[in-house]
Amino acid sequence: MRFVIQRVSSASVKVCDSVIGSIEKGFLVLIGIEQEDTTQVADKMIKKLVGMRIFEDENGKTNLSLADVGGELLLISQFTLYADCKKGNRPSFIRAGRPDMAEPLYEYIIEECKKQVPVVQCGSFGADMKVSLLNDGPFTIILDSAEIIF
Repeated sequence: MRFVIQRVSSASVKVCDSVIGSIEKGFLVLIGIEQEDTTQVADKMIKKLVGMRIFEDENGKTNLSLADVGGELLLISQFTLYADCKKGNRPSFIRAGRPDMAEPLYEYIIEECKKQVPVVQCGSFGADMKVSLLNDGPFTIILDSAEIIF
C-alpha cells in the first residue's frame, strides 16, 4: 500500500465538473492499493498517517499532527501509484489491486479514518477526477507499507 501525503492549505476533488469533496488545512492523500494488501496493512498505514507530525509548532519545527491543528483529510484512490515503468514507455499496472478487492479496501480506509479525524472527504473510486490543491510548503511524504517497520 502506498500513501502520497501532501500537506495542504486547501484541496478539492471534482467529478463531472461537480465538487464531491473539499478540505481546508490538512492532508490530501493519494492511496495506491496493491493486490496483496489487507485491512491489517491498512490499519498500520492509517495509524502512521494520522500520527504523522508534519505541521509546524510555534518554533517552526514539524512537531504537530492532524489532531493538534484540527486538520482535515481528503482521500483519493490512485492505482497509478503502482505503475511499473522499468520496461518500455507504457507503464504496466499489474501490481495494482484489482477493483473488486481495492475498492472495498479503499472504503475501509475512509471509514477507519472517519473514526479518528472529524473531517474526512474522499474522491470517487475509479472515476475520472480533477484534483486541486494548495500544497503547503510544499511538503509531500510517501509512505510505502513495504518500507515501513510497523
